[in-house]
Amino acid sequence: MNKLLRSAACVIALLGFAGIAQSVDAPSPAGGRSGVHDFDFEVGSWKVHHRVKRATGDWFEFEGTCSTRLLMSGAGNVEDNVFNRPDGTTTGVGLRAYDSKTAQWAIWWIDGRDPHGALDPPVKGRFENGVGMFYSDGMLNGKPVRTRYTWSRITATSAHWEQAYSPDAGKTWETNWYMDFTRTS
Repeated sequence: MNKLLRSAACVIALLGFAGIAQSVDAPSPAGGRSGVHDFDFEVGSWKVHHRVKRATGDWFEFEGTCSTRLLMSGAGNVEDNVFNRPDGTTTGVGLRAYDSKTAQWAIWWIDGRDPHGALDPPVKGRFENGVGMFYSDGMLNGKPVRTRYTWSRITATSAHWEQAYSPDAGKTWETNWYMDFTRTS
C-alpha cells in the first residue's frame, strides 16, 4: 500500500510539473501561434562547418563547435560557439530572447575577440514554414547596413544558418557567412 501511495504522489507531482511547463509556453498573439519553442531544435551540441567571405571577396572555410541551452524557462537560450579559424581559435556567444507580445525573437551577438565592445542592435524576427528570418539596422564600417540572419533546412540532426548584409535597406543582399550544423549530442 505504501508503494502505491508513493507512486500516486509521484504521478500527481509529475502532472503538476507538466501544468507548470505548459504555463511557460507564452500565449499566442492575436491571430498567431506562439513561437517560444522555435529554437528548441538547437538545444544540445553541434559540429559546425563555416564558410565566410573576406572583405577581399575571397571565401575561406573552417570548422567549429556550438552548444546551446535554454534560459528563462525556454523563452530564451544561449549559444556558445568555438571557431577554429585558420589564424587561430576564437569564441562567440549568441543570446536569444522571445517576446510573447510581438511573437518575435531577438538575437544579440557577443564576439569573444572584443567581449566588452558595444552590442549591435539585435536582429529580430520569427519562423514561418520552417524558415527563420531575423533583421536589424545598424552600422558597419561607418555606413548604414541592414543585417539578415536566416535559419533553414532544420532537421533533428542538422540545420543551416546564414548571414547577409544589405547596403540599400534590403533591396539587394550579399551573403557573407554560412554555417552548417551537424548534431553531436
